[in-house]
Amino acid sequence: MKRVICLFSLFLAFSANAQYGNRDSNRIGISGGLTQMSVFSDQFNAKPESGWTGGFSLRGNYYNDWQMAFGMNFTESNFSLAPLFGTKDINYKLSAVQIFLTGSYMIIENHLTFEIGPVLQINGKLAIDKEDESTILKDSPSIINPLLAKDIVDVTKINGNLYAGVTAGIKNLRLHVSYQYGVNNFMNNLNKSDDLKLLNGDKKFKANYGILSGMITVYL
Repeated sequence: MKRVICLFSLFLAFSANAQYGNRDSNRIGISGGLTQMSVFSDQFNAKPESGWTGGFSLRGNYYNDWQMAFGMNFTESNFSLAPLFGTKDINYKLSAVQIFLTGSYMIIENHLTFEIGPVLQINGKLAIDKEDESTILKDSPSIINPLLAKDIVDVTKINGNLYAGVTAGIKNLRLHVSYQYGVNNFMNNLNKSDDLKLLNGDKKFKANYGILSGMITVYL
């Protein structure tokens, strides 16, 4: 958490300096919106669920019709897994910080851009309801030594995402629709435990995620 606060402070300082130095080409944006997270895995049949995201960004002219955007978003994404017994799905909540640097091609200046670039995502542990912790997962390889809902919460802390999206609107108000795909194994941290691998049928945990988001950004 201290590292996140430090990065956030540095971002605000950098943004304020850029905004002051060149008001025509550097603009601070404040964003907020909704997300839908999907998990892709051969083992886990996850259902996408809705979440939220919000943060700050700095957008500036780069070269000809290209702009660059740098920023930080705080996200809370969700997905759910089915239990072995019962009908109530288990909801998993992922809180994360995203630091992004994207290139933006201006299709129509101040109105429409296409954006692509990398995102560094720093994850916390997955959160589930206390009552669901000892629930057996439907996707558990064994009923004798079952995989419980609480066994898979300690996911990989750092993920790299590929980002692509479209931004449309007017100069000071934009709608962002984007998709991010996590390129590294979202559950690789679970493979560090031999006990968990044994519960998983002596197989490696493997999953990637995709995050669809829609945000509104106000530029100052």
